[in-house]
Amino acid sequence: MNETMVCVVGNVATRPVYRETVSGPSARFRIAVTARYWDREKNSWADGHTNFFTVWANRQLATNAAASLSVGEPVIVQGRLKVRTETREGQPDWKSADIDAVSVGHDLARGTTAFRRTPRPESNPAADRSEPAWETDPAPSPPVDGTAAEGATAADDGDATQLRPEAAMVT
Repeated sequence: MNETMVCVVGNVATRPVYRETVSGPSARFRIAVTARYWDREKNSWADGHTNFFTVWANRQLATNAAASLSVGEPVIVQGRLKVRTETREGQPDWKSADIDAVSVGHDLARGTTAFRRTPRPESNPAADRSEPAWETDPAPSPPVDGTAAEGATAADDGDATQLRPEAAMVT
């Protein structure tokens, strides 16, 4: 559980590459993160060094990132930082910083976006999805003044002393 979690704010630097693998969907893209600082001599903001990270997304996050992101868009990425070192023959060691993304989203401080919920695929349509038979609590006693409590209606059998919760509308 000792992982380095990071949150980076930057711009999408490469088009997301989407792949269907044996373990599920996977996508990767590069993000450019440029530090900005106040230059006292010029009395203005200046760009500092730019860091590039490879962002890896898996499963539904990969599908949604590939469908939603374009080069140049401002994004916020949260995930686990992985620093890799590779040795290549005849070359100096090569290092890369990757982020195994947990969450990716547009930076709303720099623009607007429209959210669309993705439909969940039915994994087993034959599965019983009926509501469980929950035991209900006994009906509450009526208020002293004889009025119905908020959100409750009189029972259908004409007995005004027994109250039933009013059905909630789900949208």
